[in-house]
Amino acid sequence: MDRMFRVLGFWTAIFTIMFYLGDMKITSLIFLAQTGFFYLLGYLKLSERMYMYVFGAYLTIFFAGFTYWTNFMMPLGGGQ
Repeated sequence: MDRMFRVLGFWTAIFTIMFYLGDMKITSLIFLAQTGFFYLLGYLKLSERMYMYVFGAYLTIFFAGFTYWTNFMMPLGGGQ
């Protein structure tokens, strides 16, 4: 299970690089923080149950933040 968090860290690092090259600085910093988080967890050698709890908490926080952002921070569509 710890290897899967390192794999997640690898893919978020790829996204960090792509967002940075696309001049999306804030998004790249967010993904850089996620990369560090996933790599740190990948080397902690926690139990499989604890990894599942951490991943569940991560998903809960992500979905709450994403829902807030899309409902209250993004501009309404339909502009030309």
